[in-house]
Amino acid sequence: MCLPQMRTLIFVAWLLFYVWFLLAIRRMWSGKYVRSPLARSLFENMMTDTDTPGHEAQQWYHCCPDMLGESVRSVFVQSHLDAETQAFLQKSEEKSSWLFTQLYHSLFSTIFSPIVSRTSINGFLGRGSMFVFSQEQFRRLLQIEPEWKGQRMLDLGAGDGGVTEVMGCHFDEVYTTEVSTPMKWHLQRKNYSLLGIDEWPRTGFQYDLISCLNLLDRCDHPLELLRDIRRSLVPGTGRLVLAAVVPFQPYVETGGSWVRPKEHIKVEGKTWEEQVTQLSEDVFLKMGFELEAVTRLPYLCEGDMYKDFYMLDDAVFVLKPQE
Repeated sequence: MCLPQMRTLIFVAWLLFYVWFLLAIRRMWSGKYVRSPLARSLFENMMTDTDTPGHEAQQWYHCCPDMLGESVRSVFVQSHLDAETQAFLQKSEEKSSWLFTQLYHSLFSTIFSPIVSRTSINGFLGRGSMFVFSQEQFRRLLQIEPEWKGQRMLDLGAGDGGVTEVMGCHFDEVYTTEVSTPMKWHLQRKNYSLLGIDEWPRTGFQYDLISCLNLLDRCDHPLELLRDIRRSLVPGTGRLVLAAVVPFQPYVETGGSWVRPKEHIKVEGKTWEEQVTQLSEDVFLKMGFELEAVTRLPYLCEGDMYKDFYMLDDAVFVLKPQE
């Protein structure tokens, strides 16, 4: 057998072994070995069926208003599975069936995950898009019409800009921040104005809307972040749209490791309703924000060769600065 044929045979054998290894890990993997809080949450969701959702998906939006604090109960907005969310889930299911693409993604992630953040890996691969709310859900929370326009918005930690598009169509100027360099490339291709993560509070700009989606529990100084946001909103009419995964488990991703934030927000309560109430009354109110609306939504992410999509419970708040 000649050398080129031998190399081809070795490569095919290695590829088959790698596929077998991934499938074996899938069967044997146990949640107790997952150290990252987010990865642990995602793993727990892997153990549940995520075929095209039907009646079961409505549980993603379920809330017991009687368990909410009085100030939260009066502004709770009930959401439902809508066509835009279903379209995202269907697209994720289609991508998950691309076997060779998923194998390439899995191999790339396995090699680089010890030294590169998961966000940057997804940025390189052009995968892992997130879905927080549809346009209809966004407009309903803000109580605006489809034709409503504002001047300026800022999306903090915008990722690849997928969720930014949902909000950005309502604003003349759209600014973004992002730590991951590959994700910055996606934002620049979409012609969004990029600001540095330490630059945006000092530009002198004031925004009609600032979005902080699933970032509060992923940054080192969440209370300082809330103070900067409050100062940067247009007085009187400016709004903060903030999403947080519940249960609230703060950590910061550094390379391939997870560490506790330097400024820790502790949220108690066993249920979604209890934690949302505490966030509203013991965190946001004390930081000078008044709750205008809140809803329960699934925080969705494109899947991989193991699963069509991943889902975490989100609470999405609309907050306005107190006078």
